[in-house]
Amino acid sequence: MAAKVQPTYKGKRYRLEKPELLAPAGNLEKLKFAVHYGADAVYIGGQKYGLRSNADNFSFEEMREGVEFAKKYGAKVFVATNIYVHNEDIEGIEDYLRNLHEVGIAAIIAADPAIIEVAQRTVPDLEVHLSTQQSTLNWQAVKFWKEEGLPRVVLGRETSLEEIAQIKNHVDIEIEAFIHGAMCSSFSGRCVLSNHFTDRDSNRGGCCQSCRWKYDLFEDAREENWVSEEQTELAQEAPLPSSFKPGVTQIPLFQTEDNPFTMGSKDLCMLEHIPDLIEVGIDSFKIEGRMKSIHYVATVVNVYRQAIDSYMADPDNYELKPEWLEELNKAANRPLNTGFFYDTPDHEDHIYEPEDKAVPYDFAGLVMDYDAESGTALIQQRNHFKPGQEIEFFGPDGTFFKQVVGTIMDEKGNELDAARHPLQLIRMKVEQPVKYFDMMRKRK
Repeated sequence: MAAKVQPTYKGKRYRLEKPELLAPAGNLEKLKFAVHYGADAVYIGGQKYGLRSNADNFSFEEMREGVEFAKKYGAKVFVATNIYVHNEDIEGIEDYLRNLHEVGIAAIIAADPAIIEVAQRTVPDLEVHLSTQQSTLNWQAVKFWKEEGLPRVVLGRETSLEEIAQIKNHVDIEIEAFIHGAMCSSFSGRCVLSNHFTDRDSNRGGCCQSCRWKYDLFEDAREENWVSEEQTELAQEAPLPSSFKPGVTQIPLFQTEDNPFTMGSKDLCMLEHIPDLIEVGIDSFKIEGRMKSIHYVATVVNVYRQAIDSYMADPDNYELKPEWLEELNKAANRPLNTGFFYDTPDHEDHIYEPEDKAVPYDFAGLVMDYDAESGTALIQQRNHFKPGQEIEFFGPDGTFFKQVVGTIMDEKGNELDAARHPLQLIRMKVEQPVKYFDMMRKRK
């Protein structure tokens, strides 16, 4: 029986038969890890027009290599071109998009109609996915963008599951939604705090994440206003920034022992709700984090890959495995919640004080080869480790075990007291078989 051929987009698009797992890749190495660990597609940034100017980002040659690598594993590469364009940004868009098409990029993720129009006119074979930056939250807006020729919409992060169900009922189009990672405290990323505080444009890739800074709260009391003796004493005790205006008394609205607060939201995590995401009809599950580490990308992609595959294999008997949650917690940077999917977040979903940290782990080594006869692995060092330390091996397809590091040797067979040199190749005994691209980690 011939395999079903997916039609080229011509104004109608069929729902994906299995949700796509879409992973972030801040550089070429992260792209390869994301694909190895189970991503169906990755999204990256180029040297222009993306919202992560501080990521390593990709040259066109690196994009070409990434596309060729992804194709070997049946994966796709998307490029974020999701800035809001100013007049000075317009020149060069056509050439940039033609280059993306030439190196084999499957789709761009765009928000500004200027980029969308140019892409559809100059490179019609390059798919355009609507960015979450457009804050699309309702079915009529989704219908509008479908009629504009877009095969996929990345919904605003404020969209609930109920609203997604209504969108899918009204419009036959692919829906992509963020299911894991950092949440912006502003409305789908439309924030100008960074612009005001640091002169870095949030919507052109310069966000300094000022919502994550630590703040103290003060009240201005001008000299002509009455100030109590207690308030005056507090003002004298508090460490005041040098930028305060003359003639204004700064009254601290906090106690000296109080912790500074942030405006940052908790991170999104929908691992416990995979059945809901699939059944509501979300076509692409998007993980946030182009600035995150290799360990983070590999761990998160690996866990969601297992959960999605497990549900699709047997929906009626699907069970969330506790070890999946344990794995995610090893990559968690902040407390987790379910965002807007079930309810509107309140003050409990923001981080106003130092939060409890999960036990942090470091990427210690990458398995390059394994000799089954001797039970030894060739490992490329990524962080310092030494004999006697407990480590964990994990990899695609559920590989996982713990052991203590025994004797380690360099490539010439010399015994070492530690693997301390970056990218150093060492050999060591492992208690279970491992394979190329399995990772070794340790507690920090």
